[in-house]
Amino acid sequence: MDSILTSIKKLLGMAEDYTHFDADIIMNINTEFMSLKQLGIGPADGFMIEDDSATWDEYINVEEEPSKLTLLSAVKSYIYLKVKLTFDPPQNSSVIESIKQHISELEWRLNAEAESKQ
Repeated sequence: MDSILTSIKKLLGMAEDYTHFDADIIMNINTEFMSLKQLGIGPADGFMIEDDSATWDEYINVEEEPSKLTLLSAVKSYIYLKVKLTFDPPQNSSVIESIKQHISELEWRLNAEAESKQ
């Protein structure tokens, strides 16, 4: 499975071997894992990464539960969009507003998914 850090860096347009901002990106990713935990998504004890060794499969194991593949896709989108807004926000205010609306919809859907599993 893909490295969490590497996949988010790729979505941000960064090369895997460019590590100058890794600490900043890791901090933002971990913040979003906390947000997801509060929405009811992910391990009950929480989750965090320290480097590029942590994988998405460690966060949500889709091999054990293939039905969670769409959930994992939404989680990836959510984390990417939140990190993008914090780490590398667009200059255009309408693009920022569009991203914020998408994040809000993802939060609603993720929370609904978590509540449906209880």
